[in-house]
Amino acid sequence: MARDWLLGLRGAGATLTRGLVQVLYPGVCLFCRKSLLPHERDFCPECLAQLTTDRHVSCPRCGSTVGPFTPVSDGCSRCRDERLHFEKVFRLGPYDGALREIILRMKHFTGESLADAMGEAWSLEIMSRIAQARVSVVVPVPLHWYRRWRRGYNQSESLARPLAAKLCLPFRTNVLRRIRNTPSQTQRGGSARRDNVRGAFVARRDPGIRGKTVLLVDDVLTTGSTASEAAKTLQQAGAERVVVAVLAHSQY
Repeated sequence: MARDWLLGLRGAGATLTRGLVQVLYPGVCLFCRKSLLPHERDFCPECLAQLTTDRHVSCPRCGSTVGPFTPVSDGCSRCRDERLHFEKVFRLGPYDGALREIILRMKHFTGESLADAMGEAWSLEIMSRIAQARVSVVVPVPLHWYRRWRRGYNQSESLARPLAAKLCLPFRTNVLRRIRNTPSQTQRGGSARRDNVRGAFVARRDPGIRGKTVLLVDDVLTTGSTASEAAKTLQQAGAERVVVAVLAHSQY
């Protein structure tokens, strides 16, 4: 219980809190709680493999899981006829198994340190692919202030911070703002999802994104409606291109 309370501490000291947990409760996997060897950090090798290994082929445009021989040069059957305001999606894996479980844990008020640790593990797996997109700045998908207050933190921000650090890129949390506390997208179809998030974001015209390629970071992408609306808002504020990085893609 004390360990869970420590992991739930909020604020900018999430990384420090995680280090304190490892001092007081040394060598324990944050996911399965098995003992770690001295050179291992945060996750045991078995959990790390489950969380960071994508055994599926995915569509580069929308992140959907596709068959190994599916033509995806212009997108897949799910996104080919959709207008998306981002160019491509980098995903860690499908929204399933251990990855789904850790994302659900991150959405609780005790999840910030877990999200911070997951962000570091994710960044090591995905940074080389993202570097090829020549992004200039990292922006997390924001939560509405009320939802952030209820949860205590923004999981997308915790995931994006170590990714920006590994890529040595500016990390901007004050450019994009969510102005509507939209109902959950779960159980909504594609058109309903688009209607639900229309006009949900505003972005200020910031020199840090003007004419730049923005990496937009979120935890889960399903139809891409939220990411597309956020990307459109960033482009209206001056961004030239937007690419998306998510922990998981959900086929819903």
